Amino acid sequence: MADEVLRVVLIGGTSNTGKSTVARLVAERLGFECRSTDTLARHPGRPWPVPGREVPPHVAEHYRTLTVDELTASVLDHYARLGPRIAELVTERAASSGGPGLVLEGSALWPAGVARLVCPGTAALWLTADEAVLRERIRRDGRYTAATEDGRYLMDRFLARSVRYQELMLAELDRLGLVRLDAGDGRSAEQLAQAVLAARPPATGAG
Repeated sequence: MADEVLRVVLIGGTSNTGKSTVARLVAERLGFECRSTDTLARHPGRPWPVPGREVPPHVAEHYRTLTVDELTASVLDHYARLGPRIAELVTERAASSGGPGLVLEGSALWPAGVARLVCPGTAALWLTADEAVLRERIRRDGRYTAATEDGRYLMDRFLARSVRYQELMLAELDRLGLVRLDAGDGRSAEQLAQAVLAARPPATGAG
């Protein structure tokens, strides 16, 4: 970052790597606003119920009927359409000298799109976790053992899509020379937030 004033921190990664929790902690320590790319536009989300919300029929149908490749292509197409809105938000906040900075997290922060940004004062990195960690977290959050057979099937499809997305993301990160942190190595969210702050890698210049 040299002498640039940090204005924007981008935290990408597949689902269930802890992006939201880490982003909130980083924002608190920096005195920044924290936002998720999910607030910009929604794609069929996690296909398991949470208190006060059942799985919408169209979400269940999405995961029930599409192949893993189709699920992955669908979410990548959604993120590609969201790219210009993300770029506009990041560019605007990075250029502003007033008000708080921004920590933006989300799977929609695709490496190639972030690498194309030319925003001084912006840092970006991605959280990763191996398949076993993702499986444990998804099954815990979705209460897998208490779910119906269909509910477990939908969670397994979501896991498969998340793993495939991460495989493609890792290939892009390696190709572009961008930074990633292992969020499944036993470190606490507080320790990961500190690692993010210590890294502060630039978002641009990767080619």
